[in-house]
Amino acid sequence: VQLVESGGGLVQAGGSLRLSCAASGFIFNDDAIAWFRQAPGKERREGISCLNSKGQITYVANSVKGRFTISSDNARNTVFLQMNSLKPEDTAVYYCAAVDGSSYCSGEPSYYDHWGQGTQVTVSS
Repeated sequence: VQLVESGGGLVQAGGSLRLSCAASGFIFNDDAIAWFRQAPGKERREGISCLNSKGQITYVANSVKGRFTISSDNARNTVFLQMNSLKPEDTAVYYCAAVDGSSYCSGEPSYYDHWGQGTQVTVSS
């Protein structure tokens, strides 16, 4: 499985960005896929949202509820993260993560087997 994120950048507070994760070798109908982020100076990656193998959103972090939405285009093997009403505290490196052999989601980083290289999102005030 190879995951490649794109779509990050610099945006003003209140703006929007759409991140993409191209997932080669990943079977959307079998396994779960998620978005995480790691803010500057933080050691732990924060789980943002996750799609289970049925394409259902089963996890959304409280910090992004109502603002961020995960979705997928299975035909293009791509998962997206639509981010609206961005805040400076959303500044982080955003990662796509996939698990092998499980259809369930988790907000725990150690649950996932594959990670992308990350894409930087910077929100200015």
